[in-house]
Amino acid sequence: MVRLILMTDFTEAFAHYLLQGIYKYASTPGDWIVCRMPPAYKERFGLKAVVTWAKKWKADAIIGQFSDTDDVSLFRKNGIIALAQDYKSRFSVIPNITSDYFATGAKAADFFIKRRYRHFAFFGYRNVVWSDERYMGYRRRLEDLGMEVSPSYQEQDISELWHYDAEPIRRWLDSLPKPVAIFACDDNQGTKLIEVCNVAGYKVPEDVAVLGVDNDETVCQMSFPPQSSIVTDIVQGGYDAAKLIDDILAGRVEPSGETNVVIRPLYIVSRTSTNVIATEDADVQKVLRFIYDNVHRKINVDDVLATVPMSRKLLEIRFRKAMGDSIYHFIGKVKLERFRSYLINMDRPVGEIAGLVGEEDPNNIFRRFRKVYGCTPMEYRRKHNSQNASD
Repeated sequence: MVRLILMTDFTEAFAHYLLQGIYKYASTPGDWIVCRMPPAYKERFGLKAVVTWAKKWKADAIIGQFSDTDDVSLFRKNGIIALAQDYKSRFSVIPNITSDYFATGAKAADFFIKRRYRHFAFFGYRNVVWSDERYMGYRRRLEDLGMEVSPSYQEQDISELWHYDAEPIRRWLDSLPKPVAIFACDDNQGTKLIEVCNVAGYKVPEDVAVLGVDNDETVCQMSFPPQSSIVTDIVQGGYDAAKLIDDILAGRVEPSGETNVVIRPLYIVSRTSTNVIATEDADVQKVLRFIYDNVHRKINVDDVLATVPMSRKLLEIRFRKAMGDSIYHFIGKVKLERFRSYLINMDRPVGEIAGLVGEEDPNNIFRRFRKVYGCTPMEYRRKHNSQNASD
């Protein structure tokens, strides 16, 4: 039996996903006993008190949010395996639960480029490894594509997680060209940014599109409007962390900063905060918003025409000039992409998912799906699930 202390912030979904992965590794939940310790215990009593408590509890290992000044070697000296959850920086003497932050930033850049944005910015924390590297990955991909990135906003210290000064953020937003695509280092920062936009009078996503990371359902859905987010494979990270602890206990692996658990980005859950494509044509922008807002309904070109005061011919010309596609085909693309997203995010039957994007005849979207992705929806779902399980 492995006795593990998980010292992390359980107000965030990350901790719960991590714990799911740990229990997924164990053959039965009883094989692992997990003590959930709030980081506030360390902040109040110090790291030595955590080590003392861990020894008293007979812990085999601890996964925790450690500060740069923490002497994490104390755990090894007391026969306890320690893994650091990335907080401010990585450790060189113990394994880290980290992520491919550069790839996450690149994925955000690709997402916004696909939506035809030409102005980009980043909103993060000051001197935090995962925020810095996500920004660098984002910036590098955009610069590789010939784009310029506006000055980032990274003034807040991570220790002030819930307290922030809105006025300098508003001034920074004022300085950005619009419409602008802003990549937030995580969902919490994305929520703050959306709050400031609402107070400052900027429309999300028409003026400012916001994309976060970690897909914390509670945080994302409580934003107004709901926030889009990059899903990372945290559950697999928990599984890999448990396996690493098991391997260290068995003597198969020597613990060090070289034996890290790396969580990878998977895909993006698109919500209202990015449900628009950048264009300077206000009427086309209105049409795009209507299509995205009504993707769950059966809509056609006539429905779209009712939203703007112009002829079908003129609207088609302006829409094709802005989007490079007809209105009819674009509606189909948006529905197909939403169908694909639901397919890998929901356990519902594929026929039921077709209804969620306004398709009365599931076979219709099934045929279009196979033409675009080269497989049936069920084959796509199985392939996606098997890739996640094997990585």
